[in-house]
Amino acid sequence: MSHDAGPPAPPLTLAEVEATARAAHAGQTDKAGRPYAGHLRAVAEGVRRRGGDDEQIAAAWLHDAVEDEALTERWLEEAPLSRRTKDIVLALTKRAGEPPEAYAARILATPGALLVKEADLAHNADPARLAVLDEATRTRLTEKYTRMRALLGRSGRE
Repeated sequence: MSHDAGPPAPPLTLAEVEATARAAHAGQTDKAGRPYAGHLRAVAEGVRRRGGDDEQIAAAWLHDAVEDEALTERWLEEAPLSRRTKDIVLALTKRAGEPPEAYAARILATPGALLVKEADLAHNADPARLAVLDEATRTRLTEKYTRMRALLGRSGRE
């Protein structure tokens, strides 16, 4: 006797993904103290401007959710999202103690992930965003983002 759960839920729309991400990150702020949803919106817009598709835009909204423990990996696996969107989010999720080289290799090996990471890095490295931070933090983050771009084969370019 089969205990089929019935047809799968329809995939979340981009508006539903955005609402989920905003709710998951509610109350969180970026390094400059701004609402975290602003970063997610900027990355999603960056993906759209770079020609990303809806699966990549959905991943952009969710790219920090598992890493920041705003949503669980189990939630992601069970969510009505495409496998590609889930794989991109997982690729962009840094693991504790993971070397940057391994992180970059996973992004490069995951179809669609590099474009999302490029949009993330571009917003993180935005001079206007960095300008509000203290000099030591600004220097450390600029070096970190430059190194990651190099590991992704994107040095010198956005």
